[in-house]
Amino acid sequence: MLLSELAQKELIQVEDGIRYGILADTDLIFNTKTGDIIGFEIKKKFGRFSFKGRQEQSDEYIPWKDIVLIGEHRILFTKASTMHEADFDE
Repeated sequence: MLLSELAQKELIQVEDGIRYGILADTDLIFNTKTGDIIGFEIKKKFGRFSFKGRQEQSDEYIPWKDIVLIGEHRILFTKASTMHEADFDE
């Protein structure tokens, strides 16, 4: 499978059916020593603008190990964690 094909797949959390957009809108996180994929960072925007005039962002992380299925049009995963919960030393 080409990376461009993978990038157009929709991310869906299995338990709640929540849509997280497409993979192309995420940042790839990988181990620089081994080249292994660790996961994907998702940036969600809430509302148009906060009271400070900036858009609020909540960084979430989908660990590669939590991906259940890569289908024809979708990628299913079990859960998303916040970036501060992520353990990148694995």
